[in-house]
Amino acid sequence: MVLDADDRRVLEARVRADTTPQRDARRAHIVLLAAGGCPVWQIAEIVRVDVSTVVRWRDRFAREGMAGLKDRPRSGRPPVYGPQVRLRVVAAATSTPPHPYDGWSHRLIADHLADTGISASQVGRILAELQLKPHRVRGWLTRPADPQFFAKAAEVCALHRNYPPGSMVLSVDEKTAMAARSRKQPGRPPGPGRVRRRKFEYIRHGIVSVTVALDVHTGQVVMEELKRNDSAHFIRFLARLQRCIPTGLTIHLILDNGSSHTSKATRAWLKRHPRIVPHYTPKHASWLNQVEIFFSLLARAVLRHGNFSSRTDLLEKVSDFAIVHNETACPFRWNYDGRPRQTGDEPAAAKEECHAR
Repeated sequence: MVLDADDRRVLEARVRADTTPQRDARRAHIVLLAAGGCPVWQIAEIVRVDVSTVVRWRDRFAREGMAGLKDRPRSGRPPVYGPQVRLRVVAAATSTPPHPYDGWSHRLIADHLADTGISASQVGRILAELQLKPHRVRGWLTRPADPQFFAKAAEVCALHRNYPPGSMVLSVDEKTAMAARSRKQPGRPPGPGRVRRRKFEYIRHGIVSVTVALDVHTGQVVMEELKRNDSAHFIRFLARLQRCIPTGLTIHLILDNGSSHTSKATRAWLKRHPRIVPHYTPKHASWLNQVEIFFSLLARAVLRHGNFSSRTDLLEKVSDFAIVHNETACPFRWNYDGRPRQTGDEPAAAKEECHAR
């Protein structure tokens, strides 16, 4: 058996690759050994197969080349549902469901195609082969055209990385509508082979909102309860910041485009106090505001599984978390390396490890 250079290169690559299926690597190995003049019985010992298997793949390759190493079509019962039925399943799954349904299920598609006799399980298999999932929904947001998008984003990122001399960079936003809820019965702690459990029913005690300013270059935060999310309360918070920060420092504020941040009253107040310089994130890009990372830490550490007997209890725990955070606070580490995010990358909110402890 004589191999040309192209076939030999392909077969050797199959044998070397870790991702090659075992059966394909075994067949390639048989052909390479046969081409090297190795006897059949010795090939069978090396590859650990029967002699008849060696003869089969050696002879198939000799007759058909690389195509001979593929499996033959297997015999069996012909498909019950032909291409027309499959196309109707796909057409139904990609169309608007009948009134009053909002989405397709396997059972609903099977009922819709009752004249074919297809079952819900068969519908599921057909859709699974095509990776078509009509029960899943993913939202999107159309960003309004903003010719200054990248310029604004670059300005905010520059402040995150380096602050101008004689200044302080504060990332400011509101955390609104934190629900104070208590469970009707105490929860149960986790144990070996058992996760933490808690009562499903709860009692509502109201909501709490706060305004938070994060010092980007120290990681420390200032928090204040927000009675009402309007311009008057936001201006009062800015005035408090101005009083607390030494007069020799210029205050750079990173803000999103919330109504209380962009109102006429707020802009007029900022114009009268030039010491505070606002920098607005682009629209629908509030994730550029680093205070959102602090909110993520707060939600996972206190809010997600918290049990609060009252609004006061919730506010105290949130405030205590901010105090504890400040004791070991440090800036968030910049870890973007210029590469586009790929499918499978961990979400930005999960990258808490960028918090340099």
